[in-house]
Amino acid sequence: MAYISIRPPWMLPDHAVTPEHIHRRRREFLRQLGFLGSGLALAPATLAQATNRNAATNALAASPQAAPRNPAFSPKLPLTPERIVTNYNNYYEFSTQKDRVAQLVGRFRTNPWSVWIGGLCAKPMTLSFDDLLQVAPLEERVYRFRCVEAWSMVVPWTGFPLSKLLAKVEPTADAHYVKFTTVLRPDEMPGVQRLSDYPWPYTEGLRMDEAMHPLAIIATGLFGKPMPKQNGGPVRLVVPWKYGYKSIKSIVKIELVRDQPETLWNTLAPSEYPFESNVEPNVPHPRWSQATERDLATGNRIPTLPYNGYADQVASLYAPK
Repeated sequence: MAYISIRPPWMLPDHAVTPEHIHRRRREFLRQLGFLGSGLALAPATLAQATNRNAATNALAASPQAAPRNPAFSPKLPLTPERIVTNYNNYYEFSTQKDRVAQLVGRFRTNPWSVWIGGLCAKPMTLSFDDLLQVAPLEERVYRFRCVEAWSMVVPWTGFPLSKLLAKVEPTADAHYVKFTTVLRPDEMPGVQRLSDYPWPYTEGLRMDEAMHPLAIIATGLFGKPMPKQNGGPVRLVVPWKYGYKSIKSIVKIELVRDQPETLWNTLAPSEYPFESNVEPNVPHPRWSQATERDLATGNRIPTLPYNGYADQVASLYAPK
């Protein structure tokens, strides 16, 4: 695999516990795509029905795998091991314990799946997952991923630019923000009922210029495989210069809006989770420093880079006007 010979500055070699007051408020394609529950057999069905369903599953699962790596968006960083990436997850709809999420997603159904895109646009539409995979050529990008809790990963995501999806619906001039919504199924997501005072469903948002930036992607896989449910499968957002909670999981709705949308974490604790939430090592979280982060691959603390190492690409978005 060839890489560009001149590396931009962001191609550099490579704790906090949520407080109780917020915490309380806040196997194999088949399992990944929702056809088997944890420890459960398939529901009664004829052999033909099961065969047809499995064939559909395999067709869906195969789509995101063979995407070529885009060298322009893939710094030569050591990848975090897949076992860590897929077993250390913040997904409060399932659990507040990171090592429990992967154990609790067995009942979560991700097939069939569709995403509605609408609001202030000329061509609102609902896309099935298969349709979504045809929006633009899929590619793999290696991105740093930085959590607001001061830990980090390096992940090879498969996806396509969010801008390509937004262009299909033709946003109007009044669309200044993009609001994203996660699916809400309390019967499949045990954490929702435990955190009944959260403002579900999970919502997030971006300014339009942020959403149209080439670094922002719709991701459908990682490590050359379909997106695991615990990582936000089947489809999620990845915005690498922002803290991880901005990269919303399991998206079912994308709405173009005029005004800044309310978001779950900003609603719960606005002083700790601002709407913008760029990675800023010089701006501490109210309860801990953001100057360093724990690399999950090594356990070492390393310096945090402005905009998570993507300053050359995105700093201009935030320059005084």
